[in-house]
Amino acid sequence: MGELANRLREELNRYSPGGKLPSSRALVDRYRVSPVTVSRALAQLAAEGLVVTRPGAGAYRAEPRPSADPAGDTSWQEVALSADGAADLVPRTVNASGVVVTLAAPPPGVIEFNGGYLHPSLQPERAMAAALSRAGRRPGAWGRPPLDGLPELREWFARGIGGAVSAAEVLITAGGQAALTTALRALAPPGAPVLVESPTYPGMLAIARAAGLRPVPVPVDADGVRPPLLADAFRATGARVFVCQPLFQNPTGAVLAPERRGEVLRIAREAGAFVIEDDFVRRLVHEDAPPLPRPLAAEDPDGVVVHVGSLTKATSPSFRVSALAARGPVLERLRAIQIVDTFFVPRPLQEAALELVGSPAWPRHLRSVSTELRVRRDAMTSALLAGLPQLALPHIPSGGYHLWLRLPDGTDEAALVAAALRAGVAITPGRPYFSAEPPAPHVRLSFAAVAGTGEIAEGVRRLRTACDEVL
Repeated sequence: MGELANRLREELNRYSPGGKLPSSRALVDRYRVSPVTVSRALAQLAAEGLVVTRPGAGAYRAEPRPSADPAGDTSWQEVALSADGAADLVPRTVNASGVVVTLAAPPPGVIEFNGGYLHPSLQPERAMAAALSRAGRRPGAWGRPPLDGLPELREWFARGIGGAVSAAEVLITAGGQAALTTALRALAPPGAPVLVESPTYPGMLAIARAAGLRPVPVPVDADGVRPPLLADAFRATGARVFVCQPLFQNPTGAVLAPERRGEVLRIAREAGAFVIEDDFVRRLVHEDAPPLPRPLAAEDPDGVVVHVGSLTKATSPSFRVSALAARGPVLERLRAIQIVDTFFVPRPLQEAALELVGSPAWPRHLRSVSTELRVRRDAMTSALLAGLPQLALPHIPSGGYHLWLRLPDGTDEAALVAAALRAGVAITPGRPYFSAEPPAPHVRLSFAAVAGTGEIAEGVRRLRTACDEVL
């Protein structure tokens, strides 16, 4: 599509403003491409303002744009936005940079070690397409869904949590990020402290700060959050919320140790606090992993845990279906905030999720991803140990999609990230994962967003070139 758009862009001068371009059929024959490619190329030129498409009539060269009006003066917004949180204890700071680094596609030719989703070759594209097609034909598929979500989909998520969680305690949400946003808004008022793992997911820190909350770090080690420090943090801050990822924590990959699970729940309960459990990659377990622990929510009869589960990481960044589960009065608050924010998750997407997880292709996909992630993890680990032994790898996870590496003391993270990009590999700096001063420089490397083990080997080679320049 990009090549055809470039060629058409070069040939536009052949046509006068308002002149009609050849028909789509003629372009298909001339350039020997598919009708879909022609349609997308014309849409790209239309988005650039170079052509105008008229349904049923064809495409035309756009008329010259009139000269732009003088730019307005938006300097007043600096005052308005900086005063936004003046009356609160903690001013809101809306900064998406820590999230954008894993969402934005790298330049062509750059190996994507900074990705946060499965490579297209690992996504169940055919199964998702078939599920969406079947879903669109379901009776009522394009109507208004129940506000809490389709009952069958809520039941499916409840079964995945286990324990005594019922479908009535589940809300369907539009992706894990939306679920975390709803949970934090429901549980903590602006200006309040919220306890977070350190390091932790930058997207969650961004949500908290945008809501005017104050993230307070609680260090993790190879066995997850440290209960004595968690208890100290609750006592010192009076916080009423702790956000954690007990399974394959982002970025460390740690799994909360069995002896700590009950302690975390007990400490939170005694503090009168909620635990937001972000169970984001349970379905990205590696082939060689031991049996997984149940979600914390399955062991919580008292409504301490607000559970977040999602289909997105195991499918596609655009398959944004997730769930919130909670017990007690908090469920109604979560429900009310979600309705105010988004009304509901589009019914066709919910129907497609039901079709997908109920199809024979779903377990096959999970088995395939489990095997491939182990292969890629091992390939990246071996390449790093052989080619970059100066980068410490304290923990090799058995689930998830990334490795967390400690850099030599004194390393300039930003300089290394820039050097890596010049060498042709995009990596994620460690600084955005800390809510306070980091104890050491780090980087996070994803092995799921690349095409395969060959690209992993080449990416590590390029990273070695960058390290030779900076370290």
